[in-house]
Amino acid sequence: MARTISIHRQDIIDSAVELVRENGHEALNARALAERIGCSTQPIFSNFKSMDEVMDSVLETALELYNGCVSDSISSGKHEPVYKAHGRAYIRFAMEQPNLFKLLFMRDRTNDTNPVEQSTFMAVLPLIMKATGLDEKQASLFHFEMWAAVHGIAVMAATSYYRLNDDLVSETLTDIYQGILYRFRNKEGSHEERN
Repeated sequence: MARTISIHRQDIIDSAVELVRENGHEALNARALAERIGCSTQPIFSNFKSMDEVMDSVLETALELYNGCVSDSISSGKHEPVYKAHGRAYIRFAMEQPNLFKLLFMRDRTNDTNPVEQSTFMAVLPLIMKATGLDEKQASLFHFEMWAAVHGIAVMAATSYYRLNDDLVSETLTDIYQGILYRFRNKEGSHEERN
């Protein structure tokens, strides 16, 4: 009697993550995933209700990998502010895991009910307020402007538009941070004037 090979849920998730990591999230479908695992599509749909559920698991895993990258950056001992370490981790993740970065941060988010960034946004506001002396409204705008720049740099990295190195990223983030902070500190009401 031939031996039956069990395909477990985690095996499917791991294979799906690798498929997305190598070929992008557009490449994830039942046939490609089954081929990667070396089975029919039957084990996939025995473990998951749909490919959307598989994709949700891939998203969860990608987010765990991203959060690990952020934690590593913050605890790396580089003696830099947590806010800067977070931005550098975001860009590093884009450089090292471009397809997972695109899945998390460059897909259509129209129907997202809980964007990944919302919890991060709320967590960094107190850090910004303490470091800069800005009030909550100013700190929110400061973070939006800063994060727009960080995201732009990360997109350039993820799409190979521009080759970045760690020193350039660090210097650029410092310049952007100081420039935005200078504007806030030296132009009273500057954010209100634009509204």
